[in-house]
Amino acid sequence: MRKEYDFSKGKKNPYAAKLKKQITIRLDDLTINYFKVMAAETGIKYQTLINLYLRDCASHNRKLSMKWLNT
Repeated sequence: MRKEYDFSKGKKNPYAAKLKKQITIRLDDLTINYFKVMAAETGIKYQTLINLYLRDCASHNRKLSMKWLNT
């Protein structure tokens, strides 16, 4: 393996920008910590785990079921 490579004639992947889109999302600490623990157990980055979970929900057309408590 070389110590240095010359990428001056390299081309950017034209599809790279279409693979994922950067967004800002606000998540609570409990949710972030949950995925960080899963990341430590699996060796997969927590952002990737969140993306995989959301993709699975979307591909299976899962709907959120919530019950509000009367207080």
